[in-house]
Amino acid sequence: MIHEVQGGHVQAEIHKGIATIEFFHPQGNSLPGKLLNELAKEIHSAGHNKEVRVIVLRSAGEKAFCGGASFDELMAITTPEEGQAFFNGFAQVINAMRKVPVLIIGRIHGKCVGGGVGLAAACDYAIAVEGAEIKLSELAVGIGPFVVGPAVERKIGTSAFSQLAIDAAMWRNGDWARRKGLFAELHPNLDSMDESILRLSTTLAASSPEAMQEMKKMFWKGTDHWDQLLTERAAISGRLVLSSFTRTAIQKFKEKAVKA
Repeated sequence: MIHEVQGGHVQAEIHKGIATIEFFHPQGNSLPGKLLNELAKEIHSAGHNKEVRVIVLRSAGEKAFCGGASFDELMAITTPEEGQAFFNGFAQVINAMRKVPVLIIGRIHGKCVGGGVGLAAACDYAIAVEGAEIKLSELAVGIGPFVVGPAVERKIGTSAFSQLAIDAAMWRNGDWARRKGLFAELHPNLDSMDESILRLSTTLAASSPEAMQEMKKMFWKGTDHWDQLLTERAAISGRLVLSSFTRTAIQKFKEKAVKA
């Protein structure tokens, strides 16, 4: 099933116990609010489908895995309530990934920015290629990785998370991400990555669903408060995005992108 959303799509299909969920947006796989909502719904639906044993989360295209929040939508926000509602879309996706009773494999085929790093961190097992650089760029536009922060910090630790959050202009390469634990595997090319994803997803699809469900609970122990926490964090971002600093910074980023 495919859902067309604001020029992009969210698509899901199930084959032999493996649910593949794909998202796409022509602006670097950035995530507008409606696409985030559809992505959260598809993850929840697949995760509670009795035919599904494992989820593979991927994005379409050959460039970025995920460009993070949609700049166009950020610029359209006019009130703190609208801002919170937008950033809560990321909270919904992360919480859906956290709460579904199946394991999620992430296919990270390219760069991850901001919320894209959060998606990779919320996967239970992320498999990437060597070109999959990462950057938490939020501070550069006057906000911070408040919503995705808990997922990133849980996966790579406070020190590495703070390094990403503070130096918001610096790209870290795939090897850095693998050594810090964000990526479980790093492959030299797409074929090698996809071969590993197929191998692991096929193995998990034939494994005990009860055992994997209990493992998932164990992996995410101590996160039961995230429904409230991430909503509170979304309010912080929703307030900061209205600042003149953020408006000016986003406009500069957009102008730079157009010239490029």
